[in-house]
Parts: sequence; structure tokens; C-alpha cells
Amino acid sequence: MNIKDIPKAKDLVSELIFTTSRSGGPGGQNVNKVNSKVTLKLDVSNSALLNDDQKNLIIRKLASRMTKEGVLILTAQDSRSQLQNKEEIIEKLNHLLITAFTPRKVRKATKPGKTAAHKRINEKKQRSEKKQWRQKPD
Repeated sequence: MNIKDIPKAKDLVSELIFTTSRSGGPGGQNVNKVNSKVTLKLDVSNSALLNDDQKNLIIRKLASRMTKEGVLILTAQDSRSQLQNKEEIIEKLNHLLITAFTPRKVRKATKPGKTAAHKRINEKKQRSEKKQWRQKPD
């Protein structure tokens, strides 16, 4: 998948649902008065902006952050400011989407070099010799 094909939070803004609540983070008495915690919900399974392949990929890769109904839930409460938490959660969503849509590199099997093989065998011989010295003589 091309980097241009990856959906961004700004593309999905019409489908994002933001809710606020009281945060447990720093702020002293301010915590008890201000709703600074921001929760973002994105209904992936019913999204009109995502195609079926994108939906399946998001559901598979971000399953631990989703409800059974297919709603992606993210929260941010590090800052005392609701606006900063909202910006942080949008950045977090962008990062998650980029990592979900970026394909993993295929691992190429390689053989160990001759030096590494000799080193491993020499270390095995030394361990064996050390254990031989620990045994009682016959």
C-alpha cells in the first residue's frame, strides 16, 4: 500500500467522535473541576470513508484497542489542557494508522559467518573443558 493511500485523522474527521471527562492526571484541584481527558471513538466497521480492505486491516491490527462492535477507542489525559489532549489524540490516531498500514519487512534467512561458527564451537569446547575439571577423578 502506498503512503498516499493511508487514511489520516483529518480525512476521517467527520466520523470521529470526541468526548471529554475528568482526568486523573496532574492539575491539583483543577482536576476536580475541568473535563480535560479526551476520548476519541471511530466506528471502523460502519465507516463510509474506509474501503473494506482498510477496515479489515485496521480491525486485525488494532484489535486490542477496539470494542466487539468494531469501534476504535483512544484516550489522552497527559495534559491539563483539553485542546492539547485533543491534538495529542489526533496525532496518536495518525501514528496508529501509519503503523497499521505500513507492511512489515520480509525477513531474509541468512547463514552465520565462518568466524561466528568457529567462535561458537570454541566457546562450547571451553565450557566442556571447564565442566571436565569439576568432575571427580576415577
